[in-house]
Formats: sequence, C-alpha cells, structure tokens
Amino acid sequence: MTDPLIERRARLLGPNVPTFYDEPVHIVRGEGVWLWDAAGRRYLDAYNNVPHVGHCHPKVVEAIAAQAARLNTHTRYLHQTILDYVERLTATLGHDLSQAVMVCTGSEANDVALRMAQAATGKTGLIATDNTYHGNTAAVSALSTRRPPIGGYPPHVRLVPAPDSLAPLGGSAEAQPEAFAANVARAIAELEEAGHGFAGFMLCPFFANEGFPTLAPGFLDPTVAAVRKAGGLILADEVQPGFGRLGTAFWGHEVLGFAPDVVTLGKPMANGHPVGAAVTRPEIMAVFRGAFGYFNTFGGNPVSMAAALATLEVIEEEGLMENARAVGAYALERLGALRHPWLAETRGRGLFFGAEFVDETGAPATEFAIRLVEGLRAEGILTGRIGRAMNTLKFRPPMPFSREHADLALDSLDRVLARTEVPR
Repeated sequence: MTDPLIERRARLLGPNVPTFYDEPVHIVRGEGVWLWDAAGRRYLDAYNNVPHVGHCHPKVVEAIAAQAARLNTHTRYLHQTILDYVERLTATLGHDLSQAVMVCTGSEANDVALRMAQAATGKTGLIATDNTYHGNTAAVSALSTRRPPIGGYPPHVRLVPAPDSLAPLGGSAEAQPEAFAANVARAIAELEEAGHGFAGFMLCPFFANEGFPTLAPGFLDPTVAAVRKAGGLILADEVQPGFGRLGTAFWGHEVLGFAPDVVTLGKPMANGHPVGAAVTRPEIMAVFRGAFGYFNTFGGNPVSMAAALATLEVIEEEGLMENARAVGAYALERLGALRHPWLAETRGRGLFFGAEFVDETGAPATEFAIRLVEGLRAEGILTGRIGRAMNTLKFRPPMPFSREHADLALDSLDRVLARTEVPR
C-alpha cells in the first residue's frame, strides 16, 4: 500500500516530487538485477544505471562497511585509497587524462568541468545541445533543457540542435555530422561576438537524454575541429555511457572516437554510493586549481573511495563490459525482431538500448510510450522513456543483466505491444 507514503511525501517533501509510474513502486530490497516491493513482488530492473554492478553487490557492500568501521574523513588529511582509485581509474583513460577532482555527484562533476573550461580559456561562453541534462547545480542546470531557468537561459549559454535518428540534421544521416558542427560553429561565433568568448562544449558521448540516436564513429570529428579551432574545451559527460556500459569500449568517447579535455563521472562509479569525478589533463588541472579554491568535504572520502574501487574491480573481475557487449547485441537483435505499426526504430549499444515510437502521421507517440512503460511495470519489468518527446522506450539495466533477463524483458514487451491499443 503506497497511499500513506505518497501523502507523507507531499506533506514532508513538498509538491511535485517525482515518482515513476502511475502507481508508484515502494521498493524495500534489491539484489543483482532484481528489486522487491513492500508486498514481496519481484521486479526485473531494466532501468537503473546507478547500481552499475548490481543492487547490493556483496563486494561493494563489504568495502563500504569495512571502511566505515575503520575511518571516514576528508582529503585535507592524507589517505591512500583516493590515490589508489585515481590511479586505477585514469589507467582506463587515454589522452593524458591523468588527474581527478573527486566530488559527490555528477552534477558537481559537471559544475567543476565548466569551471575548468573557463579557467583554461579565460572565457565564459558554454554550449550544449537543446535536448540534454547535465545536472542540477545552478551552473549546469543552465545547460539542461528539462525546465528553462527562471529568467531564461543566461546570455553566456548557447543550445544547439541535438542529433536525431528519424529526423537527422541536414536532412540525412550522411549530412548530419557537418550540420551539427555548423550549428556549433555558429554558436561559437555568437558567443565571441557577444563578448563572452567560448570556453567549452559539454555533451554526453552517447547523447543519452537526446534519445541515444544512431551515430557512426567519427560523427563528432567536424565538431571537434570547430571547437579546437576556437580554442575551447570538449567536456564529455560519461555518467550514463561510461564504465563499459556500451560494451565495445570502456568509455563513450572511445566509441565515437574523439579525445575529450575533461571527462565527468557520477552515479554508477560507486554502485550508488554518492561519488563523482572530473578527470582532466595536468595543465588544465593546474589552471583550475589556481583559479578556484575548490574543496569538497565529502568528495574523495575514504568510504566513497572504497566503494568506487570495489566497483571498478567488480567490473573487471566479472567481465561486465564483455557481458554488456554480448547481451546488448542479443537484446538489440531481439528488439529488432518485434513488430508494431508504430515502432519506428530500434537502436542502442551494449546495455543501453530501446525503441522509438511514432504514429501513422510520423508524430511522436508519447502517450503510447507511456502506456508501454506502465504495461511493462504491470508485468514486473521496470523501464522508462527518453528523448525530446519522451517517445523512446529505454532499457538501461545493471551490468549483470543476462540473456535470460533480456528474454524476460522483451517477451514482456512483445505481450504489452500486442495488447496496448493505440490512442485515438
């Protein structure tokens, strides 16, 4: 029974605190890819990327408990685990991305990345896509498009049209890379003309909130050239595609084939313990440290670092990136075999895949996608929606997700598609 909790939430947390699903799920326990509600019903979690190596992974739980029982403090005292972690983390990255600022959330990491770009360039202008989300600090929410900032977007920010699968910029998939880059170049020129200058372009290498459109490696090459020519930085928000989720590479920027100046990390990196990071090159870190007296009390604390280190070890020890590649390919093949008149495209990579739905006129079938998510929830499958019109069904499960779990989810989707009437 969730009604008493809903009433208490409204009374104690205020209005408009979001929940998933028409009938919110009261979760009380998790293990691996499974969640259980207060009535004992089990759900397959095909949505949550935060428990990256699975809910309540024993190794991560043990690392947190052991360190919490020994010591927890901050980085103004010396501690070894933060150094061990940053060494292990940066060993997975190229492009001389060898130093990190540890924080608590992806929002904080992105906030730091914006400051790094401004310190490195001496300019303030920032660019993002017009259908993205990078967090909820005042600075990064000015780049995000879910709700415009009060008073409108600040003058030092430009939002460029996001890439799209069904309606590609420039009129075709072949023309889209240059069309996207042209919009970025135009935004850079506007910022320079307005006197802000151009500091950096922040993007998710998988364009996840944009609806993860199908983009070939090299898509960003013309954009990277425009950014480099203008002297700006490329800020890669890897919160969603990072840590092996895409299967064929550990990082999303590797899949697209570009070199970021700053990489930001968050939710999945410690399996749900609040950890984030901004990783960059030494020369950028030096100017950032010189320009800002940045200190984060909880960023890099020993308990968080123990959780993050254990998570990284589990990814490697359990072969979870290879699992994402193999299971993701299988799931995408099965997804592509589904048939429905409103199913416009199936797409994805690794354990991040889904399907976009449009009606007979080609308009986004948002209401239909809502019904699919609710129908899957009724079948015990938790998933969600994404994209400009929120008409793309999204599967983004914990990394231990197996072929059997994919079969369970997609068999359920097949049944839900068959029984869900199209809106009139």
